Amino acid sequence: MGPRGAEGRVELTVVVPMYNEEPVIGLLFDRLRPVLDGIGCSYEVLCVDDGSTDRTAAVLMAGLTSWRELRLVRLMRNSGHQAALTAGFDSACGAYVVTIDADLQDPPEAIAAMLRTARDRQVDVVYGVRADRSTDTWFKRTTSAAYYRLMRQVAGAQVPHNAGDFRLVSRRVVEAINRLPEHGRVHRLTIPWFGFPSAELTYVRERRAAGASHYPLVKMVRLAFDSVAAFSAAPLRVATWAGVLGCVLGLVALGWSVTGWLLGHAVPGWTSILATTGVIGAIQLVCLGLLGEYVSRIFSAVQSRPSYMVGYDSADDPHALPGQRPGSPVLAGGQQHGRAEG
Repeated sequence: MGPRGAEGRVELTVVVPMYNEEPVIGLLFDRLRPVLDGIGCSYEVLCVDDGSTDRTAAVLMAGLTSWRELRLVRLMRNSGHQAALTAGFDSACGAYVVTIDADLQDPPEAIAAMLRTARDRQVDVVYGVRADRSTDTWFKRTTSAAYYRLMRQVAGAQVPHNAGDFRLVSRRVVEAINRLPEHGRVHRLTIPWFGFPSAELTYVRERRAAGASHYPLVKMVRLAFDSVAAFSAAPLRVATWAGVLGCVLGLVALGWSVTGWLLGHAVPGWTSILATTGVIGAIQLVCLGLLGEYVSRIFSAVQSRPSYMVGYDSADDPHALPGQRPGSPVLAGGQQHGRAEG
């Protein structure tokens, strides 16, 4: 509805992270705009282009001319879904902020109900909870259920079951998120960790409107490990117990070999040696890998590199093309970074 206030504030910001979403943008706008126009408050739609390689940025730029509440923030490189959400939180102006994916599996029509729930119940977070996931594949439903069971064990029971990144948060929550110094945030765990007053809104998950999913199995596994590593040292304890198990297996093999020697049996030995060496070696490699993952996180924290870098923000210069805006790229947290030469 109306334009931003004197300080650039609006009542609602809708953050939409995008990566190669060209086929679905038109469908998203057709459903999202009537919903927001009918809410009766000032708003902005903040599309975060996460370094797309298709025409996503061009389609969004074209939309700026016909939808004045639309805003485009384009990252310099593909930084990942969670980093794009972080960029959205850092850039959002709204008193309330809704995060929603562009694929229309989460219905934009639920945004009005989320805002109404937050106001009526005076809560800071409204989680969108998937009551029906029949449109997802059996594999997706099974792995997702296992993920949420694991996360509730790791991060606590406050993590809502079947709640992804479709949620509404207040300005108080946004400011708390933006003050966090940690890298690699997983927002679906970080936001419940704060403990702000919250409510849930159930909805039926729809099929993807167009295009293909950008969350293959590899990314799902990576998200699960990042989630565990960010909230628990359990993998390090697993490595410790795996080392203990390797020692036990080695002692059993040693006892078996000594017993055979005492009984006078001709034991060739190469089978037991090969099996024991293989088991212990595999356990050692797993332990080193787990330790390496945590060391890499310490290394990243020491480097203090931003999780994303903004190359273009239409709020600063709505007439410039992406990558041609005057000035310098902006790092996470609003720090200015000198322009690279070449």
